[in-house]
Amino acid sequence: MLRAQALTLNLFLNLKKLKILKSIDLSAGSIEEWYQSPLGEKTFSAEKLSVNDIISRLFGYHILQIGLEENQNLIDESPAGHKIIFSSAWYPGVRKAVTDCERLPLASDSIDAIVLYHALDFTDDSHELLREVTRVLRPGGQMLIIGFNPVSIWGMWRLFKRKKSLPWKGRFLSIRRLSDWLRLLNLHIDSINTCVHFLPFNINRVLNYAEIIENFGHKLKSPFGGSYSIRCVKQVVPITPIVTRRRSIRSAASAFPVTENVRIKTH
Repeated sequence: MLRAQALTLNLFLNLKKLKILKSIDLSAGSIEEWYQSPLGEKTFSAEKLSVNDIISRLFGYHILQIGLEENQNLIDESPAGHKIIFSSAWYPGVRKAVTDCERLPLASDSIDAIVLYHALDFTDDSHELLREVTRVLRPGGQMLIIGFNPVSIWGMWRLFKRKKSLPWKGRFLSIRRLSDWLRLLNLHIDSINTCVHFLPFNINRVLNYAEIIENFGHKLKSPFGGSYSIRCVKQVVPITPIVTRRRSIRSAASAFPVTENVRIKTH
């Protein structure tokens, strides 16, 4: 009996170890390597510059960022007093709290502002994650969603890739589709912007012109940037009071017609 329990425990630990190793390969390997590449660094810099002004106006006490890699911090300039960043998987060197982002350990209506940094692009269920972050966002709170734009050169280049490496294996949700989801969840869209207009090639000779192309696309307000940001607000559902209608009771005197200035002729 004890030997069987020991074998079961050993099997459980081995499976858990395999699961952790899988998370290491997925998170610490591909994601961290891509963000440390010249293309990844240029992409993050362009995205952060694009949303800095919006994040500086995300007021409140609690602000939450959910994304791929904990080192890509977008909320450090936020005026919010309490900044929360969750890591989606554990691997050596992770410093943030690890949680399942589709089941957040947070109370409903408790967060003032939420930043989703490509979280919807790289999750098993994008709609479930969006519902979960909407649940914890307080009524009137703001949400900033950053994702890869399929209607762009990046989206076209993704069609030629094998979709086995980052960021090409992401979902690349369209703005139109995501806008429909937001309306269903009672999230009002305030603004939509795009950035990352440079070519998605990890070649230094090409990336040397990234800032020039980015500034040109920003001046043209081009909607075909490789990355988009959507700012929305959780609307407060109005409560309509039920008013009972009171029927007026007519007095007995009002039941008879009133005659005025009637002359009665007597004989």
